Order: sequence, then structure tokens, then C-alpha cells
Amino acid sequence: MATVDEQQERASRQEHDHAARVRLMFAGIAGRYDLLNHLLSGNTDKRWRRRLANQLRPALVPGTCALDVACGTGDLALALAEAGDARVVGVDFCRPMLEIARRKSSTIAFSIPFIEGDALLLPFADSSFEVVTIAFGLRNLADVRGGLRELSRVLKPGGRIAILEFSRPVVPGFRALFQFYFTRVLPRIGGIVSGSRGAYEYLPDSVSRFPDQKRLVEMMRETGLAEVEYQNLTGGIAALHFGRLPLLQS
Repeated sequence: MATVDEQQERASRQEHDHAARVRLMFAGIAGRYDLLNHLLSGNTDKRWRRRLANQLRPALVPGTCALDVACGTGDLALALAEAGDARVVGVDFCRPMLEIARRKSSTIAFSIPFIEGDALLLPFADSSFEVVTIAFGLRNLADVRGGLRELSRVLKPGGRIAILEFSRPVVPGFRALFQFYFTRVLPRIGGIVSGSRGAYEYLPDSVSRFPDQKRLVEMMRETGLAEVEYQNLTGGIAALHFGRLPLLQS
């Protein structure tokens, strides 16, 4: 029987290997990532990000800092910057994605620093941000609970967290139709356009293993977040979860 240290070492190796595979996969499709996101969703992904940013608008005031984790090519970070007056920072572990995000940022009036870093080991001190977001990145982590803990670690007491992620459609007939599209049609189109069918087969597989709307609420609460709630988007294809880190007790 393996010792505790051996089990921890094995888990650490598995997390490292998973991260390396995901990083390589996203690096391979970075150049076509935005095109395929918008094409395959009919631009719905843009509306989802704008909705998240607009609902956080009251918290994006001057003097505050917002962190977008697993920022990818920067679309949500840009939406946050446009929605309010907070200083926005993006972090991702895939350098080709960050290079695209930096090019986008260079064409706008405000500057967003995009930093290379791992969502499970964020390069920021405790309690650094009033707002923390992650869009379509939490399910890619080898340890979802660890990711939630790390997001909470860098959040200031009283700060807000927002998670946008694929979820479970809640309308029965629509659920079956979307499942067919998601598992049969999307990988085929994504593979043709990106040249990597495996990346778009990974997408529905990773979604199927990710907690559903209610389970993610429970996990956020178990992490210590309060005022946790969620909103289904487009019939539950995706869900937007919000939470707040409680204020410190005096």
C-alpha cells in the first residue's frame, strides 16, 4: 500500500501531466481559438462574457483590481475593462494565447497586463483583488477544488468571484439536440478548421466530467464562499456562478 507521501507525489505528477497536455493542446489551436469560439457558438460566447462583466459593473470601480484567471486570448479581461474603471489583470499558462491577448490589448486605450501563470499556483499574494473571474477555464484544471481555493486565496474579504463555464442544459428536448451537436457535430467542424479534432473532442468530454450547476454551488460553499448563486445561460448550455468571500470577523 502506498504511503501518504507516495500518494501525494503521484497526485502531483498527475496534475503536472494534465496541465502539460492541456497547455500543449491550447497552444496548438491558439491561432484559430477565437474564430472557432465565435463560429461554433454563433457569437453566444461574446454575449455570455458581456453579461458577466455587466453584472460585475458595480464592483469594477476606480481603485479596485480585478483578476481574470485562465484568461486565454483576453476576451473577458477586455470586457471587464470596458464595463468599469477597475484595473484588470489577466493570467494564463499558455503563452501563445497570452501573445494574442497582448496584441488585442495593444489596440485599445487602456493597458491590461497579461501574465503567464498557473491557475493552481497563482503568482499573486493573498487578498490581492476585489474581483476574480474565470471563464471556461475551471473545468480544465486537474484539481477543481484546488482551483476554487486558489481563486479564493487571492480574493480580498468581501470581494466577488464569478465563474462562467459550460454546464448541463435543463430543457429535455433541447438537451438531447445540444448533446448531439456538442458530441458529434462540433468536434468535426472544430477539427477541420483548427486541424486538431482531439481538442474539440476534449471539450465535450471535459464538460461531461465537470460538476453540474448545483454541485458547483456546493463546492464553492465548501471552499468558504458565501452568497453563492447561479444563472443558467441559453437553457443551461453554460452557467454563471457568483460568490463572495466573507468579511473577516473582528
